[in-house]
Amino acid sequence: MPNLENLKKQAKQYLRWHREGYFPVAAEIRSALPRFRDLDDREILKADFKLADAQELVARQMGFDGWQALKSGALTMTMQAKQSAPRLVLQSTSAQLFVADIKASCDFFTDKLGFAIDFVYGDPPFYGQVKRENALLSLRQVCEPVFVGDIREREHLLSASLTVGTSDELKRLFLDYQATGVRFHQTLRTEPWGARNFIVLDPDGNLILFAGPAD
Repeated sequence: MPNLENLKKQAKQYLRWHREGYFPVAAEIRSALPRFRDLDDREILKADFKLADAQELVARQMGFDGWQALKSGALTMTMQAKQSAPRLVLQSTSAQLFVADIKASCDFFTDKLGFAIDFVYGDPPFYGQVKRENALLSLRQVCEPVFVGDIREREHLLSASLTVGTSDELKRLFLDYQATGVRFHQTLRTEPWGARNFIVLDPDGNLILFAGPAD
């Protein structure tokens, strides 16, 4: 059931179309409203057509006998929806990184950062996802620079933020990445607000933050 306010707007739009002599609306009026059934398009557009007629048109298109019946039906369905609809819960989130070479990017994340390829798509591939535990990153190949100049590094514009549970895990992850020769935009440090993090640079210049609690 569409929102009642939207149906009111739809009725007003039909009324405007009739006043403006918009021919396609004549066919809709003739098919839905019995009193206009024997009139041709020009006769319908010259006939008296009020907001109540436009509302009846909308109601009949929705399967109701009239506007009041539609309003009652909309209210009933809205109340039922509020009573029966389960709470909506967002299940996951995924950052999207823009890359120049999807294969090279997948190799970086699997060989250097310990991710696994979830899937790649396209012929040739242009989109994919990599995953490590509960962290999911989407990779989208683009053929042109996404950022102007060095603004990304100057402004520290992050492409993704990933977290671990403990300070020890974060330190171990940093040392693992250091051993694989990963480039860092920022090495491991404690921020003034208490978080502890480091930032990795991928081959395309994406800044990927890894964070955890302070000691």
